[in-house]
Amino acid sequence: MLLAVFSDIHGNRQAFEACLKIARAKSAEGFVLLGDFVGYGADPEWVVDTAMELVAQGAIAVRGNHDQAVNSTAETMNAEAQIAIEWTRGRLDTAQRRFLADLPMQVDDDGRLFVHAEASHPQRWHYVRSTADAAKSLIATKAHVTFCGHVHRPALYSMSVTAKMTSFVPKTDVPVQLLHGRQWLAVLGSVGQPRDGDPSASFVLFDTDSCEITYCRAPYDVETAASRIRDNGLPPWLADRLLQGR
Repeated sequence: MLLAVFSDIHGNRQAFEACLKIARAKSAEGFVLLGDFVGYGADPEWVVDTAMELVAQGAIAVRGNHDQAVNSTAETMNAEAQIAIEWTRGRLDTAQRRFLADLPMQVDDDGRLFVHAEASHPQRWHYVRSTADAAKSLIATKAHVTFCGHVHRPALYSMSVTAKMTSFVPKTDVPVQLLHGRQWLAVLGSVGQPRDGDPSASFVLFDTDSCEITYCRAPYDVETAASRIRDNGLPPWLADRLLQGR
């Protein structure tokens, strides 16, 4: 089965639409959503409704820290993120908020682990920014492949049976076979707010039969997404950073 895996959509309708279009054109058969459906972007209702429809059709979805913040004032964010969350709370209806609240922190699926941040303490929202961070996550699970987001920058880590770590930044549209005998941690880039210098939306395709992962980019109408943020009175930096891929 070919899975399309998305993370950190952040209320960006234009980016998510572009990713879904490419994934379907490439014959994706299943969908996985790694959380942070809301925050930053100006179309949280559309994104959550779309996620709800995909889950109703069999997609896997987990909770991100921005999703949790919608229903919990205990989650702390930087000032601009907090403004966006408070704005988002006023846009979502009861069913949408309940959907986000009921999402699991992680899902195990036939040797694959799906989680927003990382596997050692999913509820603490730690970032995977180094091989040491990746090792902590990999040690915490027996899964062959762990998929996570949260960082907004693509990366791929692996650990051998002797705990030797490797890491690299995968190239776009170049398949990588995730060999058995090693554990793998695939850190996705962001659909809705990339931070690796490339404004195009990021997601992955994973072939469960061949164990090949392909990191994909989806160009989209960044100007419209940025304008939607400004028009809704959200912090201008949230719009500006989309154009920069930061």
